[in-house]
Formats: sequence, structure tokens, C-alpha cells
Amino acid sequence: MNISGIVKSSLIDYPGLISCVLFVPGCNYNCFYCHNRSLIDGSHILLTPQSVTDFLQKRAGLLDGVVISGGEPTLQGGLIPFLKRVRDLGYRIKVDTNGSRPDIVAALLESGLCDYVAVDYKAPAEWYPAICGQGADAGQVLKTIQLLSESPLPFEVRTTVIPQLGREELTRMAKEIPASPRYVLNRYRVPDRYLPADESKVLERACSPEELQALADWITPWQPNVTI
Repeated sequence: MNISGIVKSSLIDYPGLISCVLFVPGCNYNCFYCHNRSLIDGSHILLTPQSVTDFLQKRAGLLDGVVISGGEPTLQGGLIPFLKRVRDLGYRIKVDTNGSRPDIVAALLESGLCDYVAVDYKAPAEWYPAICGQGADAGQVLKTIQLLSESPLPFEVRTTVIPQLGREELTRMAKEIPASPRYVLNRYRVPDRYLPADESKVLERACSPEELQALADWITPWQPNVTI
């Protein structure tokens, strides 16, 4: 299990809990607005396994939870054994995923080692290759969301409202997924690093907080638990 970074304390990444966030490298998507581009392009560092273990042992009892983010955690071959070690230290565990590997999410559900999942739904289904890169398949993400919907495990769906998503697109997205227990619309922020070819998309005007709230209100008939 490779770890490339740690946020040592967070009040916002695990709903209701004080957590740390561990970032894994590597992703099978290449979203133009990614805020962790170093985890995609290979310019990341790798922390030593012992340093991660030492940190988690020292914070046990002080932090409530550990969030595994990325990058894409479900690409990590050692994910489930790592979660077992984290659980043995007494932490609750949240996994952030792009939803592209429903088979791994199913294994997580069966393992009982995950307490909360956040899955990104990034765009209308037919837009996935354009937004996330060639080969991105919204069908796999929809399978993941359906799996979670049929499970007792708490979860949320998240969408970053990039400039290209307006009322029509968000309405389609809200209809494409089951009504979720928590559907989070995140405000778009321009990433610090992006590909030169994506500059026009990255710098396009995004909605204001007021406009974001209006979009949230608009999709409540299909996603009654939407929040921003």
C-alpha cells in the first residue's frame, strides 16, 4: 500500500469525525480539474510504511477516523490488508473513490473494514470520456453507486460543479443515480496545476455560491438529500 501524503487533522473530510487523510498515488482518470495532479503525473513522493504506521499509532485515541483518498485507492493492491491494520488501531475508516472499480468496492463491503464511502459522480454518463479521460466508463461508477445503495453502509455521492455543468447537466446526473442518503455539490476551484491544453476549460467561469445553492435547490426533486 503506497502512501504519498498525509493531512494530519481534518474536521471536514469524514462527516462528524476528526480524521486524518492519507493520499495514495495513481489514478485511472485524468480529470482536467484535478487538485492532486502530482499523484497522476508521477511527481509525488512516497512515504515509508513505517512512518505512516508510526503516525497512526501515535494518533490512535486522538483521532476518530482515517480517510483513504487519492489518487484512486481501489487501484492499490494492498488496500484491504492495510485497512485491517488501521482498524486494529481502533480507527473508523472512510474511503474516497471515483467508483470505477465496483468489484473492489464490493470486496470492501464484504470485508467489513470500511465505515463510510464517498464516491464521485463527475458528469452526465455520456460525458465521462471527455471529462475523465479516454476509457472512463460511467457504467462502472453507476454500478458502484447501486452497490452502495443496496448496502447498509453509510455513503455519499459527490459532484464538483465544474464550469461545464449547468442546470441541464446536473438534472440529468441527478436522475441517472439513485436518490442518495447524502449528495454533495462541491464548489469548483481552479487547480494550482493543470495541463496547458486544458487552460480554457479550467479558467471558464464557475458558478457563484448563490448559483450553486440554486442548482442544489433545483435538483431536490430527484436528490432530496442534496447539500453544498
